[in-house]
Amino acid sequence: MEIKIIQAPPEKRKAKPTDESKLGFGRIFTDHFFTMPWHEGRGWHDPQIEPYRALQLDPTAMCLHYAQEIFEGLKAYRGKGGAIFLFRPMENIRRMNVSAERLCMPQIDENLFLEALKKLILLEKDWIPHGSGTSLYIRPTMIASEPALGVHPAHEYLFFIITGPVGAYYPEGFSPTKIYVTEEYFRSVPGGTGYCKAGSNYTSSLYAGEIAKKMGYTQVLWLDSIEKKYVEEVGTSNMFFLIGDELITAPLTGTILPGITRDSVIRLAKNWGVKVAERRLSMDEVMKAMAAGTLREAFASGTAAIVSPVGHIYFRGEEHAIAGGKTGPLTDRLYNEILQIQYGMKDDPFGWRMKVSD
Repeated sequence: MEIKIIQAPPEKRKAKPTDESKLGFGRIFTDHFFTMPWHEGRGWHDPQIEPYRALQLDPTAMCLHYAQEIFEGLKAYRGKGGAIFLFRPMENIRRMNVSAERLCMPQIDENLFLEALKKLILLEKDWIPHGSGTSLYIRPTMIASEPALGVHPAHEYLFFIITGPVGAYYPEGFSPTKIYVTEEYFRSVPGGTGYCKAGSNYTSSLYAGEIAKKMGYTQVLWLDSIEKKYVEEVGTSNMFFLIGDELITAPLTGTILPGITRDSVIRLAKNWGVKVAERRLSMDEVMKAMAAGTLREAFASGTAAIVSPVGHIYFRGEEHAIAGGKTGPLTDRLYNEILQIQYGMKDDPFGWRMKVSD
């Protein structure tokens, strides 16, 4: 299918940010977005890039009632000489199709998806910021748009992609964060949709997240919902602990998101000779390692923050400092290595970087 492009007239375009230090995350959006509807019996049709606008949905649109909604998150980076790069975009595309399958939503052709991403980025290239650590955030989304009540997979969907310039995800930037461990609330269960990037997974995290925020913590560390003791992930990222010489992260058993940055961290660490284990890790083991002085580093990984060091953990009424609350050398190295690959400042031995334009 050919992607139609309808450009916003110059007089209706937004003023671009002038102070990149105040971009924040998820507050500013560009002049255009991509849309493509799906109807049963017709499939996907009429893909186009058009001026950014409010969506028009019937009050009975099924996404509003039965949470048939999925999304992805990736970034475009402005590298040396103005070159524009994507980082492992095919992994985001494939993961969105996995989410779509689980939520009984239609698959999207990978090549069409990638073409839409590239054309939208090129049209909005002047929105991509120049500063280190800044980027153009990209949010592909699919919603059930059929106007109907009754629990069943919808017969109509809308796929759209929005973009916006962003700075650091956390106000702390690349500084140690503080996380709160809950044993009372749970994000996902075996057999559920924990491995999907579905809006409903994030809704279930809000209540505990507010508790953590009021206590001064950045994120919630979720435990498994069956035995209530094994580390799973934090609110927007996968979690890693360096205990002794072993870098440990939770296995992909269907209850956590298979993070693309998670996979990048694992592959880089293994390539450097670090022992990596994808295994169950209990909070008791974490606490014992902390007491013994063998818990050397902890960090979270995700698209928004890349790698975010964790300096303190609140567990069972007490706050515990990890390695004196400072960023560890492996965390620092991983962050800078991925960052430099993303911006084209370093060789890319894994073929992760995709150039969109020179």
